[in-house]
Amino acid sequence: MIAAILSLTLLGAALGLLLGIAGRYLAVEGNPLNAEVEALLPGTNCGQCGFPGCAGAAAAIIDNLAPATCCPPGGKAVAAAIAERIGLALDLSGVADQGPQIATVSEEICIGCCRCLKVCPTDAIVGAAKQIHNVLREACTGCAACIERCPTEAMSMRPVPVTLQHWVWPKPAFA
Repeated sequence: MIAAILSLTLLGAALGLLLGIAGRYLAVEGNPLNAEVEALLPGTNCGQCGFPGCAGAAAAIIDNLAPATCCPPGGKAVAAAIAERIGLALDLSGVADQGPQIATVSEEICIGCCRCLKVCPTDAIVGAAKQIHNVLREACTGCAACIERCPTEAMSMRPVPVTLQHWVWPKPAFA
């Protein structure tokens, strides 16, 4: 019995060492610009851009397969940051930016079906079956994936409410 345990332990250690060495020597270097653009994206992997997650969107933007404005949750700020990082000339006049938004639940309509829980990429929705759900403000990224899954239309997108922690002095409007 001890011989079997010892032989499997040695075999596991030898194969682990071999895999570690192979991983170091056979590693494929990625594009560092891809990682930088991916870091600028919200990171929710919501799929609203039409690509499989933020890594796919970043690769498509770098390869000129998608515009810098392809991320709806990021809005104008993310598009401008990506364009500045890559060095693109960007026209933001056609981009509709509604500002940061979060999902909210109408408690009188929610039936507790849990469909919104399953599609939320950041687990921002809390609740249980046949109970009213709620959205954690700090975790919601505004991807709106839960809106189309709600059968009772209890979910809606609303601007981030102004609280004392998020309040910013408005800029003066010049005539």
